[in-house]
Amino acid sequence: MSRSQVIAILTLSCLLTACGKEVHLKADAIEDRSAMPILDAGGVSTLISDSGVTRYRINADKWQVYDKAEPSYWEFTSGVCLEKFNEQLEVEASIRSDYAKYLDQQGLWELDGNVHAMNLEGEEFDTPQLFWNQHEERIYSDSTIRIRRATSTIEGVGFQSNQTMSEYTILQPTGFFPVDQTE
Repeated sequence: MSRSQVIAILTLSCLLTACGKEVHLKADAIEDRSAMPILDAGGVSTLISDSGVTRYRINADKWQVYDKAEPSYWEFTSGVCLEKFNEQLEVEASIRSDYAKYLDQQGLWELDGNVHAMNLEGEEFDTPQLFWNQHEERIYSDSTIRIRRATSTIEGVGFQSNQTMSEYTILQPTGFFPVDQTE
């Protein structure tokens, strides 16, 4: 064996020995568990039931659950689409937005950015921000709102409604209202 072959074998042996060593990596300890989600999911479509009856469907591109935060919450940073079902599994109301946060213990949804909803009567609601309190079964907003109905469009600032958006009040209304002069 030549001297260059011996050097090559020794060099290769040293490299293989170095590659075989275990490398231990350590991560820093998590100091604030409340800032880390227990669930981080994408492309979610899920049904939520109450007492064995399906009540809601949620579709979201990104869903994070912060169970150790005070208060605990769910966050939908890429938007959400919510549908509420009646007992016959018919959609009673639907709402979508660019961003949403759900305070699970309070049963309170905060929807922000291009909020769009439609009720059973086909009325469409558009606003930059909307709150839905599930425990009180009401929806409300202090923002501008536009409601498109079959024969008119109503605009205003501030809004209160039941959770199916079938009975509502605009706090400061504006808009055009057709009047039948024969009545």
